[in-house]
Parts: sequence; structure tokens; C-alpha cells
Amino acid sequence: MGAPHIEFLVEEPSMEAFLKPLLRRCLPAGCTFRIHAHQGKLALLRKLENRLRGYASFLPENHRIVVVVDLDKDQCDQLKSKLEEACAHASLKPKRAAGGSQWQVVTRIAIEELEAWYFGDWGAVCKAFPKVSPTVSRRSRYGNTDVIQGGTWEAFERVLKEFGYCKQGLPKVQTATAMGQHMEPEDNSSPSFQVFWQAITEAVA
Repeated sequence: MGAPHIEFLVEEPSMEAFLKPLLRRCLPAGCTFRIHAHQGKLALLRKLENRLRGYASFLPENHRIVVVVDLDKDQCDQLKSKLEEACAHASLKPKRAAGGSQWQVVTRIAIEELEAWYFGDWGAVCKAFPKVSPTVSRRSRYGNTDVIQGGTWEAFERVLKEFGYCKQGLPKVQTATAMGQHMEPEDNSSPSFQVFWQAITEAVA
């Protein structure tokens, strides 16, 4: 039986705003969740081990924890190791080590940040922002969503401005909410999103 509840630890309000509508639409009926947003990645990393220790003292066997951070300019292997060490020190069973579905906590990295996941489902972007051209995703610079150069939120902002949106700058939380309302996980081509979503799918299967 799948997990009846998932706790999400995320680094900032925009990821929370994205996940709320996405999870409400896509999780099975009866599966609940709670999202805890922090004031940036450093704040989350600083508190992570102690927070996980707290969970270890009461977490029901069939509940799951998902930790999500942006890669930004960090080295992926180093950041992943830091996240996994916090899980191990808290005496929780991480997905990487548990094998099968009997894990308690999984760590996932958005490469390089949340906005890269938007490029992975351009149909959702066009629904959220109808004036945007559906052909943008075919531009060579956006072909691989996990290696977009120059910052993905900056790239996303430039595209929206090109089509008359975000004249005062990208409103991250409002944009995240709109994208969460329209994104279809199975349509998303971002490799790091698919790794994230596979863990959710496994948790609730």
C-alpha cells in the first residue's frame, strides 16, 4: 500500500507554491501532504539534520519525507552527499540505501533550479501564459532543460518578457502557482523533474 502522507522540506516559498497545486491534482485520493518552506537553501541545509532527527522520533512507518533543493552553482555530487549525510545522521532510511520501497526519506535536486522544470513542460507554460509561443521550447538553447546557460529563472523571465509578461520582473511565487496548476508530470522532459516525480510515484504506489 502506498504512503498515506508525505512531508516535503523545500528551500523557498516558490517551490511550495509550485508543489501545492501540482500535488493536489496528481496525488491519489486520500494521500495527504504538508510542505515546509525555508528562507533559502542555506537555511534548509543548516536545519536539515535536526529536523530529520525530530521526524525520526515519531514518523509512522508508512509516511515519507521528500527533501528538495535547487542545485544553483553547487557541484551536484557534493550537494547530494551533504543531503544524504543529514539523512543518515538522523537515523532515517534514505531511498538511496534502503532498496525497494521501504525507505523513509528521499533527497532530490532541481537542476539547476525550479524554473528549469517549467521549460520541461512547455505546454503547461502556454496554458499558464497564453501569449507565449509554443515553438519556444524548440530553440536550441532550451533543448536540454538541465543545462540551460545563464540561469534558468533569468531565461524564463526573458521569454515571458518577450511575449509581454513580467514587465516588472518575474513574480516567482505567482508564476510557480500558475505552473503547478497546469503541469502534467508525465509530459515533463526535464531529467531532474522526472527523477523527483519517480520518487513521488513510488512513494504512493
